Order: sequence, then C-alpha cells, then structure tokens
Amino acid sequence: MAVGSPLKHVIESQQFSRSLLEELLTQAEEIKREPHRFSGRLNGRVMAALFYEPSTRTRLSFEAAMLRLGGQTMGTENAREFSSSAKGETLEDTIRIVSGYADVIVLRHNEEGAAKRAAAVSTVPIINAGDGPGQHPTQALLDLYTIREELGRIDGIRIAMVGDLANGRTVRSLVYLLSKFKDMKIWFVAPPQVAMRADLKAHLTEHNVPWVETEDLDAVLPEVDVVYQTRIQKERFTDPDAYLALKGIYRIDNRSLGLMRKYAIVMHPLPRVDEIAPEVDADPRAAYFRQAHNGLHIRMALLDRLLS
Repeated sequence: MAVGSPLKHVIESQQFSRSLLEELLTQAEEIKREPHRFSGRLNGRVMAALFYEPSTRTRLSFEAAMLRLGGQTMGTENAREFSSSAKGETLEDTIRIVSGYADVIVLRHNEEGAAKRAAAVSTVPIINAGDGPGQHPTQALLDLYTIREELGRIDGIRIAMVGDLANGRTVRSLVYLLSKFKDMKIWFVAPPQVAMRADLKAHLTEHNVPWVETEDLDAVLPEVDVVYQTRIQKERFTDPDAYLALKGIYRIDNRSLGLMRKYAIVMHPLPRVDEIAPEVDADPRAAYFRQAHNGLHIRMALLDRLLS
C-alpha cells in the first residue's frame, strides 16, 4: 500500500515514506512545544474508538489527542462483548455503520488483517491501533519519535529488539519504519520459539539493512544505542506450558544497565510484566514512560493530518 498526501487510512508501516515520516515527527515536535497553537483545529469532528482487545495507553492517548485538538470521541473499550459483534455481526458491517457516525475510526482488533478489511469498506479514515500479531503503526511512529528525541537522530542507530518478536506487532511495525533510514543495524534477540518472522528479515535484506539473530542479550547490550524490550505475550500462546517456558527469559536490571552504553536508552511498548526490573525506572536511560507520553503528540499530529 503506497501513501501520498493527504493520508486516507493508516493501516501498516510500509505505507509511510521517509519524507512523510519526517513531516509527522516535526509536527509532533511543534505540538509538544506549542500545544496551544493546535487547540480547536478539529472542532466538530468525531472519533470512534473500537477496541476489540484491551488497551490503556493507545485508547486513552488517542482520546486525549482528539480532545486536545477540539474534537469529540465515542466508542467502546470492549467491542467483542459490548458491540453487535457479540450477536454475530461481521467487522465489515460494524465499520459500515460506525463510519456513518464518525469522521475517523481507531480500530484495535484481535485478528491480523482486520484493519485492512475495515479500510476496504469504510467511508472515513481507519487507523490501525493494533491487529492481533500483525502491526501497530502508530506505536511505531511514537517509537521513532522517541528515538529521535532521546538520541537526536535516527540514521545510524544500533538497536536490539528483545523478547517475543514473532507475536510483537510493535517490533514488526518499527522494523518497517527503521528500514527507511540510513546506516541502520538491528539485532533480534529471542529464543527460537518466538524469533522474528522470516518476512521481516527478508524485507531488511532486500533493503540492505544489516541484521543479526542471537539468543545472547548480554553480548548485544554493549553494542547498541537502543534496547527495545518486549514482554512474552501470554495471550498469544495456546499452550500455557510453552508460555511458562519462555516467561522471564530476558530481564533488564541494574546489572544489564552496567553492560550498556552510557547514553543508550531502554524502550518498551508497555505494559511490562517482569522483563524490566522496577529498579531500572530511576535510571535516566529508562525511556519507556517518556515513550508512552510521546504517543499523545504523534497521535495529535496524525489526527490533524487525516482530518484538517
């Protein structure tokens, strides 16, 4: 899916050009610096949030973004139970109806490909807020914004993706965005059971982005500028024993920080379980809460781009 200007839907990271990414990042910086300039830009506009999976940061940051721009919000945080899907209505029919009520739909769904299905029938923009183990492009946008804000650059960074990479929609989306920048190198740190999927590795190879696959986190920590830690996703496992065998396999703690570069940062899409020790929170390299807060500004920039 290629994207031009203006945006119609936000479905996957592949649709963003580098120039569009830089425009969005710059606007997010302006919003963060001078939020009053953007107040009221979406007066009279309505955002519908349809969440078929649980969410805290994504849903609330989208709602806050829309409200700060002067728009209004409606929706449900448990659409599988509290929408007509519980009666058997298809996603396509739900989208056809809701697109008659709202100016934009933010959709989180448990099935990979759901956002693309929604976009095929919607008369208003669809924003993919996570589709099962597929993608989460707006998380990747805020991750990219965080890297630039924390390190001052994106080109030339060294990043380790750690944890559940097979099911991690955030790492998949971020890898696609990083492949648009220069002189990147990526380490995939995961056990074989949840290793990065072959399609992403093929994409990096095609775009001449060096990548390394390893299970040894300690060996990678001194080499990178960013440690992107993720949790082992219990909800993606059908076998509880398989989940328990991997739970807690990688953990960032004070010992880990001692192996890292002095300026390197630790990121995490959250929520965390036990993969980052609470003691890490006090270290200035712990960027994950700042990362989450950045979601407000990048989503304001995105909504403004879609609806202004």
